[in-house]
Amino acid sequence: MSDKVDILLLGAGGREHALLSKLAASPRAGRLYVAPGNGGMYALAERADVDQDSPEAVAAFAQDHGIGLVVIGPEAPLVEGVADAVRAAGIPCFGPGAQAAQMEGSKQFAKEVMARAGVPTAAYRAFTEEEPCAAYVREVGGPVVVKADGLAAGKGVIVAQTTEEALEGVHECFSGHFGAAGSTVVVEEMLEGPECSLLALTDGKTVVPLATAQDHKRALDGDKGPNTGGMGVYSPVPLVTPDEYAAMVDIENRVVAELAAEGIRYTGCLYGGFMLTKDGPKVLEFNARFGDPETQVVLPRMHADLIDAFLACDAGTLDQVAIDWEDDWAVCVVLTSAGYPGSYEKGKAITGIERAEELPGVTVYHAGTAVDKDGRLVTNGGRVLNVTAVAPTFEAARAQAYAACELIDFEGKTFRHDIGHRAVEPRA
Repeated sequence: MSDKVDILLLGAGGREHALLSKLAASPRAGRLYVAPGNGGMYALAERADVDQDSPEAVAAFAQDHGIGLVVIGPEAPLVEGVADAVRAAGIPCFGPGAQAAQMEGSKQFAKEVMARAGVPTAAYRAFTEEEPCAAYVREVGGPVVVKADGLAAGKGVIVAQTTEEALEGVHECFSGHFGAAGSTVVVEEMLEGPECSLLALTDGKTVVPLATAQDHKRALDGDKGPNTGGMGVYSPVPLVTPDEYAAMVDIENRVVAELAAEGIRYTGCLYGGFMLTKDGPKVLEFNARFGDPETQVVLPRMHADLIDAFLACDAGTLDQVAIDWEDDWAVCVVLTSAGYPGSYEKGKAITGIERAEELPGVTVYHAGTAVDKDGRLVTNGGRVLNVTAVAPTFEAARAQAYAACELIDFEGKTFRHDIGHRAVEPRA
C-alpha cells in the first residue's frame, strides 16, 4: 500500500521526537499532528490542541481531522484508555488498550500475569498498608527493591541496599510522594547482573523483537546518584549472548500469548526490562510503550516503514511486515537541566544544535524544550535533549555523540561522561 496516512502522535519527549522523525521519513506520511509536542517536533508536525490523556478528546480530534493512525507515545494515555476510544471510533491506533496497558500501569497485575505465564522474575509481595509492608521489609532485610505499583514517571522504584533505605522507600510511597501510584507497594528481591532492554512490536499474535539496548538510569558518573528517567543508552548490547537473547524473546512471546489466552489482546510495543542473572534473563519490569531513551538508539538503526509496521500491529498483520537492522552502533547521551531529577529551572536559551547535527551520523532529539514568546528555543524540562550518534563502531558512535554534546550549550547543562562504559568493560 502507498496511500498517504494523516497521523496524530501523542507525547512531548525525546521518544516522541524519535518516533515522529521515523514516521515522517515514510513515503506514506501525510499531515502530521502532535499533542502536545515540544520545541523540536513543531518543525515536522502541526501542534494539535487536544488533551493527550482524554480518550474522548483524542478520538474526537482524530475523527474531525481525518486521522488514519493515532500513535500513543507515553504510558499515561494508554492506561487512561485512549487507544480503546480511538479504536471504538473506527480509527487505527498504535498502543495497547487500557486492560493490556496494566502490564505497566500495575506492577502487581504484571507480576500475576508473569506467574501464570511461567516467566522468570523476582520474588515479590504486594501491600496496600504501610505497617504490614514495613514489617515484611524488616523480616526479609536489605537489599530489596521497593516499587510504587502504579505510574510514577519512571521514578517510583527504590533500589535499597539496606533495611533502613527500604523502610524509607516504603514510607515515601505510602506518604503520597508518588501520588495514587504508591497506594499499593510491591517489595521485590534484588536481582543481580547486567540490565538489558528489549523492545518488541506485536499485534497480539506475532511478536517482532527489536534491537537490544542498555539504559543508564543513575544521574551521575559511575552509576551513582538517584535514579532518573534515563541519562543515556546504547544499542546493540554486546554482552548479551545468543541464548540470553532467545530467552528474552521467548519470555515476551509467552506474555503476549498468556494475555491473549485471558482474553486480552496486547498490541503495540511491549518493552521488557531484563536482568541477565546467572540463572538466565529475569524480568525486572514490563512497559506498555517504547522506552525513553531506548527509542532514540533503536529506531535510527531500524530499516522499516514505521507507518506500515504500526498499522499492521493494529490490523493483526504484523507477520507480513519486513523489519531489518543496520550493523551500525548507536549511542545517545541525555543533556539535562542542573538539579535533575530534583528541582530545576526552565527557560534557559539553547544554542549549538545545528552545529552538532552537522557532525556525521548525529541527530539531536528534543525532550524538554519549548519555543518562548521571542521565538527562542529554551529548556522546558529535566531531560532537555537526547544527542544520538550512529557509526560503524561503538567507539566512533560514542566519540561522535560526546563531540556533539560539547557543541550544544545552555545554562546549567549537565550530562554523564561515561555512557556506554558497560559495553567495553568485562561482564561482571
